[in-house]
Amino acid sequence: MTLEILKQPLRGALRTVIAAGAIVLGFATTFSHAQTPKDPATLRVALLPDENASTLIQNAQPLKLYLQQQLKKNIEIIVTTDYSSMIEAMRFGRIEVAYFGPFSYVLARTRAPEIEPFAVGVERGSPTYQSILIANAAGAVKTLADVRGKPFGFGDQASTSSHLVPRAHLLKKSGLDGEKDYKPVHLGAHDAVARAVQAGQVPAGALSKAIYDNLVSRNTIDTSKLVTLDVSAAIPNYPIVMRGNLTPALKQALRDAFLGMKDKEVLKSFRVEGFVATDDASYNVLRETAQVLRLDIAKMK
Repeated sequence: MTLEILKQPLRGALRTVIAAGAIVLGFATTFSHAQTPKDPATLRVALLPDENASTLIQNAQPLKLYLQQQLKKNIEIIVTTDYSSMIEAMRFGRIEVAYFGPFSYVLARTRAPEIEPFAVGVERGSPTYQSILIANAAGAVKTLADVRGKPFGFGDQASTSSHLVPRAHLLKKSGLDGEKDYKPVHLGAHDAVARAVQAGQVPAGALSKAIYDNLVSRNTIDTSKLVTLDVSAAIPNYPIVMRGNLTPALKQALRDAFLGMKDKEVLKSFRVEGFVATDDASYNVLRETAQVLRLDIAKMK
């Protein structure tokens, strides 16, 4: 299996004015490319780097074989270094299909308006999931209110369930503003948050409940060293997204492949029971959440 690491130099939470100007130019370039429908012999499929890359690569082998059989194309599985590099890869046409986190999809859509979400995973009969807020069992944080004045571990800045949603949850449930009431600490992947809280490197943190449950089932973390502070409301699940400049026939083939997916090994790699159709409007709730947090998504990386 091919692993391609795509690196991007921009690391700040917000882009500079110069970078914003480059985004506008990027839109023009993207739109010009979108005029010619593409049907590449090799389809590049990116997976969200929300866990250790080697784990993602190992788990994606059944997906690669399934898509090769269904689409009759070479499939290249890509794992980028972080969420922002995946967004930029989609924006500049370096990948054709991507499994985005909900909020990273919203960010990607601001940079590449022509991309199309077309499938979303179903868990326990619903196309939603939750964020879980956890604390070190031996630490000082016993309730959400105890987070005040302390570090709190988040994942990537563009993560939905390991940043955006739990940050909004802390604000709505306990009046805790990450700008002044506690210290946000970004640790990257979801599993890194769980390990850091378990080790006491941060007293509390948040991550996807589905990923947390998977870490527990694999005995990757020790639940005796962790306590659950709370879980969030339902979040629209991770979308499968494709570039808008693919041929109509290829788009339909992708829809058929994901919406008709029955292979249990492939579905297991996504931690879902199946896929159903979705669209951009399903993710408006995350745009509204960003507004509650006063985040300018047009300027976020």
